[in-house]
Amino acid sequence: MYTIDLAYVGRGLHEELAAYIADQEDFYADEGVHVALRDGCSWDVERLRRCATIGLGRALLSRLTDGTPWVALNVNTHRPLFWFLARPGLTSLADLAGQRLAVHAPHTPPGCFARIVLRQAGLDPDRDVHTVVRYPGDYGMDLRHLHDGSIDAAYVGSTMAPEAVAAEHGWQVLAWVGDHFQIPTVGVAVDPTYISPDDPAVQAVVRAHRRALQVIHNDPDTTVRHMRTFLGGQTEDEVRAHHERFIAPYFTTDGQADLTVGDSAISAVATELGVPATVTAAKFYRTATTTP
Repeated sequence: MYTIDLAYVGRGLHEELAAYIADQEDFYADEGVHVALRDGCSWDVERLRRCATIGLGRALLSRLTDGTPWVALNVNTHRPLFWFLARPGLTSLADLAGQRLAVHAPHTPPGCFARIVLRQAGLDPDRDVHTVVRYPGDYGMDLRHLHDGSIDAAYVGSTMAPEAVAAEHGWQVLAWVGDHFQIPTVGVAVDPTYISPDDPAVQAVVRAHRRALQVIHNDPDTTVRHMRTFLGGQTEDEVRAHHERFIAPYFTTDGQADLTVGDSAISAVATELGVPATVTAAKFYRTATTTP
């Protein structure tokens, strides 16, 4: 049996769902690979690049900013699972002008995506919004701060079902990032400096994840059961609604990247970061085939 370290660099369904299903359904074992899932959220790039990684957004930013030659071998979705959640009285992204927004740092993938979406709404994230930069986590503190009024809105990830949370507290979901910005994101990526894309262990992981993607589309009951592990604060009906709204329609069936979407996203990310777009989607997202 092959062995490999696979690191996630964020928390929640966006990052972990396909790998979790592959693990829980024994797809890794079926494909002949022992996978050590590693928490790489706080790792620097030098440590991360010695593993396969789920975080394609972070890999892309690294390739654009420091030239690390990451390549993506599998893509789970083109719709990032992040939302703008706001207190009562705010109904649109434009209403964030002059408000306090808890958000990821600009140089992180979620923070970069947030800034792109804010600019699309006509807001300068450095001038028009009072940003409260915080480290990504489970976003529970953001909910507390919305309750006590110390922030007006929060940019949250997939450790919750935002529509259910908003309904419970009388808040508003101002926008889902996936409706405004698409990028082939989360899957499997490697740095060929250390791990060959054709390494049998890597290819086994890719096959296992593609089997997991089939479960997400063809077996909603199993998928919802696994999703409830991540969304313990929501009911089964709320989790099922979340799957039907944000997961099933938008996760890929085959791990393939849409290269047109990829090129547009790379250009937008490079512009936001203020760096050249030094790689094309076809060079970064090498998802066409896997070895048997």
